Amino acid sequence: MENTIVTLKKGEGRSFKQGGLWIYDNEIETIKGRFKNGHLVEVHDYNDYPLGIGYINQNSKIRVRMLSRNVQQEINDAFFKMRLSHAWQYRKDTVDTSSCRIVFGEADFLPGLVIDKFEDVLVIQALTLGMDLLKERLVNLMKEVLQEDGITIRGVYERSDAKERDKEGLSRIKGFIGEPFATKFDIVENGVHYHIDVENGQKTGFFLDQKYNRLAMQRIVKDKTVLDCFTYIGTFALNCGYAGAKDVLGVDASDLAVELANDNAKLNHLEDKVHFEQHDVFDFLPELVEEGKKFDVVILDPPAFTKSRSSIKNAIKGYREINREGLKLVKDGGYLASCTCSHFMDNENFVKAIEQAARSVHKRLRQIEFRQQSPDHPILWGASDSSYLKFYIFQVTDEK
Repeated sequence: MENTIVTLKKGEGRSFKQGGLWIYDNEIETIKGRFKNGHLVEVHDYNDYPLGIGYINQNSKIRVRMLSRNVQQEINDAFFKMRLSHAWQYRKDTVDTSSCRIVFGEADFLPGLVIDKFEDVLVIQALTLGMDLLKERLVNLMKEVLQEDGITIRGVYERSDAKERDKEGLSRIKGFIGEPFATKFDIVENGVHYHIDVENGQKTGFFLDQKYNRLAMQRIVKDKTVLDCFTYIGTFALNCGYAGAKDVLGVDASDLAVELANDNAKLNHLEDKVHFEQHDVFDFLPELVEEGKKFDVVILDPPAFTKSRSSIKNAIKGYREINREGLKLVKDGGYLASCTCSHFMDNENFVKAIEQAARSVHKRLRQIEFRQQSPDHPILWGASDSSYLKFYIFQVTDEK
């Protein structure tokens, strides 16, 4: 490693010292030594106390992303294989690993890297320059770790087409790493079968973070009518149908998503009771209210309404509006599931939006569960962005 020293200003590096992995540009006093963006540097406190090793990128406001708090640590293949082995062992301890997120960036001490496993396929995202330079090495090491457990990976697809790369000065790319393979295939989760498309689907092709929230819904939907809003490829709706719901309607604005969802209903032999329609949810819910429709269960799983702190006020308004309309459609004594997937929407503001929505339509809420993302998306204390999904299940009653 080149002996490049990044020295912090006095009193800076607070988020890193509290357990995070980021050093921001405005926290740095000096950078001494020659380096290239994406390469390793040592980080020292203002008094020259060594804090650790990370990789640097002057194109990003997050100037250094830390890999180790030990400046004597060799950052080599053995180091990365150790990190990947620990990540895999943790998944084996905590989740069903048939399809799961093996690496969740900072929460696995590999900042900027995401690796999802879908049966025998890996999907990788390199969201930072440092990880982009390492991605092929990391893929090979990940395959080695899995092979040692008797798992042979038939293909790897890269989905480094996220907006986060713009902030790193990187272009968005996607494509095969290694030999091409069929990118449309089937997986099974919670007993439900899905056709997924890792090349063209959203994110890495499937939202693994809601796995156990979908399972939680299975317990309360038997013999009930269900409305699943923002259904994407039908995940919550299909879990409800699989668990014995009487009739399920899933709604999404995307024609492609609705087509895939209907295909998935047929795949699970649920097409007689699980149906999908293309609608703009914000327009559709008031129409259902006007028609006097009611459901035993309403599920609200919208995309993030905010991806920055500057738009939180508008996001609160959006969550308040969608929950108000959803609550109007729940039968007295029925159930509402509501979530947000934005880490900028903290739990206090999200709860506030739901409370205001309930009061405005004279509904009382009894909280059944508060859940977060699946354990394969662990929350690292000190890295606030790793805590993003908030998922509530309520029983809804009319004010009496």
